Amino acid sequence: MKLWFKKELVVGVILSVFVLMLAACGGSNNKEAANESAEVEEISVADLEKNAKEEGSVVSVGMPDTWANWKDTWTDLQTKYALTHTDTDMSSAEEIAKFEAEKDKPTSDIGDVGIAFGPVAVDKGVTQAYKTSYWDEVPDWAKDKDGHWIVGYQGSISFLTNTKLVQTPPQSWEDLKSGTYKIIVGDVTKAAQAQMAVLAAAIAFGGDESNIEPGIAYFEDLAKKGRLSNAEASLANIEKGEVEVTLLWDFNALNSKDQLGKDQFNVAIPKEGSVVSGYATIINKYALHPNAAKLAREYILSDAGQINLAKGYARPIRDSVKLPEDVAAKLLPSDAYANVKPVGDYKVWEETAKKLPQLWQERVLVHMN
Repeated sequence: MKLWFKKELVVGVILSVFVLMLAACGGSNNKEAANESAEVEEISVADLEKNAKEEGSVVSVGMPDTWANWKDTWTDLQTKYALTHTDTDMSSAEEIAKFEAEKDKPTSDIGDVGIAFGPVAVDKGVTQAYKTSYWDEVPDWAKDKDGHWIVGYQGSISFLTNTKLVQTPPQSWEDLKSGTYKIIVGDVTKAAQAQMAVLAAAIAFGGDESNIEPGIAYFEDLAKKGRLSNAEASLANIEKGEVEVTLLWDFNALNSKDQLGKDQFNVAIPKEGSVVSGYATIINKYALHPNAAKLAREYILSDAGQINLAKGYARPIRDSVKLPEDVAAKLLPSDAYANVKPVGDYKVWEETAKKLPQLWQERVLVHMN
């Protein structure tokens, strides 16, 4: 199974650029479109299944077979509802741009975007709402109030430790700080995963999306001690043993651990706190197969769909789902996430993230040679 690094690497820089583009292009028409799409006709799951079968197909973007084990969900939809499926892999920003560009001749029905892009898609007016029958089980932070986007799976920043190089793997930010080994945090100037690692440290020490200072100060101290590595947080670098501890989304870390050797790596969510985020489905307002797209979202939130995601190392958004023992063994226990917190306001985080590259340059990179 491929790692998830590609989408995470580009999402940070693309989001800031894309939001500026939307601000320049947006207007009352987009807001009106978003309002219109919020007024959707309620439909029963039985009718949704019937209508989807008549449509016969669902076309996705950014939901390839090897990402989050989407393969099993597409197979299930074909087996249960005779829905054929095709996907074109692309970034979150590209998905939204495609929905907009092809509104007169749509070619895609549903996409999977980083949670920060959900509100962007709504502002652009390219989504339609569907809440699913599992609506009440999805946390408020993980869904649009009208159902324009809904998180299907979540992730938290974790420590991936090479236990051949570090005998006592860090379980907390304090453990990490007191060690003598090298740490990869990634490129904070442009990678969303790395930026979220800084936010995770800020949260652990009393900060939040509006106050990133505790996180900057934490990594500044590590940099002054020569503890941060400039190496890329890639599977190849981790495999070569070039660095002892890497900060990654837990789904990336758990995937890496399985690929490189379960006995050689340890994955931990820092005890003081971390950030939890996720990926959300958006349904194209102009979809040729709207019922099939809604049924796909319905199935993704079902027990079977959530289990499929967990097989791909993605933690289900619904806590009530009972995972088979072999699937649960792929993930960390739920109590490991006792102190993780979501971003409270993504518009605030968007502004903070714009300032983060310069802060990182001035406070951290200057101490890394």
